[in-house]
Amino acid sequence: MGVRGAQTAGPGVTRVLTLDSLARLDRARRTSSRLPLPDGMTVPLGCDAVAAPARYGPLVLPRLPRLGCVYADRADWWWIVPSDSDVALEWPAPARYARGALVPDAESVPELIRRAAGSVPYTPPIPLYLALCGVTGTTPAWARPISA
Repeated sequence: MGVRGAQTAGPGVTRVLTLDSLARLDRARRTSSRLPLPDGMTVPLGCDAVAAPARYGPLVLPRLPRLGCVYADRADWWWIVPSDSDVALEWPAPARYARGALVPDAESVPELIRRAAGSVPYTPPIPLYLALCGVTGTTPAWARPISA
């Protein structure tokens, strides 16, 4: 039996958190690093990130009509997207979605390899999603057959 805490998730909705969930959240908070935005950048739509293995990074870039800030380390490439860019999207594996642009278990913070033009760091999420689907051979969720 775990200790439970209630957290309001919106009007009329209460989410119950177990002690295990709270411990995992605390561990994630302590072992994650936030991708640092370049000076002068603003995030009016919030800030999340999408990571893909480094082998896909160079294949994704030419498929995008516009780029935001892109980070890289030995293992992954990271694109900054507006918050909640995971709503109604199933990002194709092995891509990973990172709320708050938090890099989990980071030994070091990925390096900025491309700065966005202008004052916002975002790569448009739909073109990024389609590019990642293309390089991973994944059919976009909305194009998959529906079974009854």
